[in-house]
Amino acid sequence: MPPERNEGRGPDELPVPMAWMYAEYLADELLRTGDLMEPATLEYRAGRDALALTIFLLDGAVAGALPAARVDELRLLTAHGAPWRPWVCARLAAPVAGASEADLALARAAWRWLEETELLAADLEAIGPLPWEAEDGAAAEAEEGAQVWTPAWQLGLPLGHLAVHLY
Repeated sequence: MPPERNEGRGPDELPVPMAWMYAEYLADELLRTGDLMEPATLEYRAGRDALALTIFLLDGAVAGALPAARVDELRLLTAHGAPWRPWVCARLAAPVAGASEADLALARAAWRWLEETELLAADLEAIGPLPWEAEDGAAAEAEEGAQVWTPAWQLGLPLGHLAVHLY
């Protein structure tokens, strides 16, 4: 049976992004435990990637099981109104302790996907009269106007935050 970890690699071996893979695993476990969304949806992927990115960028967060102190940090970082996006940008621009180039490449790819992918979401500020209260033609118009395209991280972050609260 091969060893679980092999810190020294030879010249022909590919680097294994263990830190990123473990952060993704933890994020996936948090979301599955919360049972908030079907795993096959884009919203689930956005939540998993946002949560994995947060876990990965926390100093030492992937060293072992998720301790209570890290859960509290995750709650604070993912809370509504927290400066999560600037925090992620600053952390990705600086060297990440204990992360390989393969880890960073996957983290940056996840961030690009979260920034560049737009998902259709409810625009809570645009919701007008309820469909049964509106006139016949206005119901479809109100429903269409109550949706907006938003970057994936803006949907994934609250989903991740809720999953952390349910943990």
